[in-house]
Amino acid sequence: MKLSKVRWGIIGCGDVTEVKSGPAFQKVENSELVAVMRRTGELAKDYAERHHVPKWYDDADALIQDPDVDAVYIATPPGAHKEYTIKGAKAGKPIYVEKPMALNFAECQEMITACETAGVPLYAAYYRRALPRFLKIKELLENNAIGEIRFVSTMQYQAAAEDVMDPEKLTWRVQPDVAGGGLFFDLASHTLDVLDFLLGPIQSVQGFASNQAGYYQAEDIVTGTYLFESGIHGIGTWCFSAFEDVDVNEIVGSKGKISFSTFGNDPVVLTNAKGKEEWNFEPPQHVHQPLVETVVEELTGQGKCPSTGVSGARTNWVLGEMVKNYYL
Repeated sequence: MKLSKVRWGIIGCGDVTEVKSGPAFQKVENSELVAVMRRTGELAKDYAERHHVPKWYDDADALIQDPDVDAVYIATPPGAHKEYTIKGAKAGKPIYVEKPMALNFAECQEMITACETAGVPLYAAYYRRALPRFLKIKELLENNAIGEIRFVSTMQYQAAAEDVMDPEKLTWRVQPDVAGGGLFFDLASHTLDVLDFLLGPIQSVQGFASNQAGYYQAEDIVTGTYLFESGIHGIGTWCFSAFEDVDVNEIVGSKGKISFSTFGNDPVVLTNAKGKEEWNFEPPQHVHQPLVETVVEELTGQGKCPSTGVSGARTNWVLGEMVKNYYL
């Protein structure tokens, strides 16, 4: 499939599309946002007017079937990703789907099969694969800056947020039937996908998930160990009811280490025999834009996107393996 220009439609124009993603489809070369959809028509209309989008819908099927829409960005919660991906694929539309890619690995496989059968590409919105800070880390690893890679460790924890402490205002992100799991699925998916990007696929996983604070039904702490296909070891803990915010990843090698955060703007730090070296990166205004550029380049025959349905599904598999004891 090769397009001269990609005309996008968005299904689910909620908060993530206001700044992080939506404007990117209008700013990338050879890309245009032509339609948006939200179940509440007035909200879809409001978004379209504020962002100067010519069409709005309150029916996803209508947007998918619109002949002016070449490709579909699915920005709903994960519970609807499979349905809209399959419908879009059957309509012959390339799909760019939010993360995590689906509720579970089995749904991801169905989505991949549907797109392969229809002959359309499927992309997962793990935008960190195209951000300069993570490209720098990949460059350091490829240039042997820390020697042979031995293991990676992750420590990410935070205090419980108000939207998970009040059962009357419970965010969808901690409702497993909508999100796939708890905040682990929403947040840890970014880190695990970045590690897949930097170190290659994970082949074996063992994890323990629990709910310690009791604010909601989903897991609120996960600890896991994993083995990458390359032989690199990994360990991580994610807790969402702790006393402060911590976000630290370390990739340790035979000759040094690289320290970085997944979500923060603190520097990437290389430590080796030469001492310490740091690199600072300011995130782009629209964090999806670098990845959307690669999607548009691939659809117009000018490049390749590093985040596909296949790579996105691998992350869903790891997430599922880490929490399966909790949901047995």
